[in-house]
Amino acid sequence: MEPRVNRRRFLTAVVVSDKMDKTRVVQVQKVKKHSKYEKQVRNIVKYKAHDEKNAAKTGDVVLIMETRPLSKDKRWIISEIVGSKV
Repeated sequence: MEPRVNRRRFLTAVVVSDKMDKTRVVQVQKVKKHSKYEKQVRNIVKYKAHDEKNAAKTGDVVLIMETRPLSKDKRWIISEIVGSKV
């Protein structure tokens, strides 16, 4: 039997809001080059991530991991706090 391959995505994000209980709103910023104009284009996406211990605060840089649906909007878990942006 083959071992199961873990294909979960990991992203680095910044905590934008910590007002909900065990939930943080995080912002992921991706920079890519426009195909025609070749300028740098920023794409900002917000996700709701589960934080079991309410450890992450606004401004923290965190590593989030994709997981099964936890609620209507939550599909990510904060796996570790990397540092503080402030």
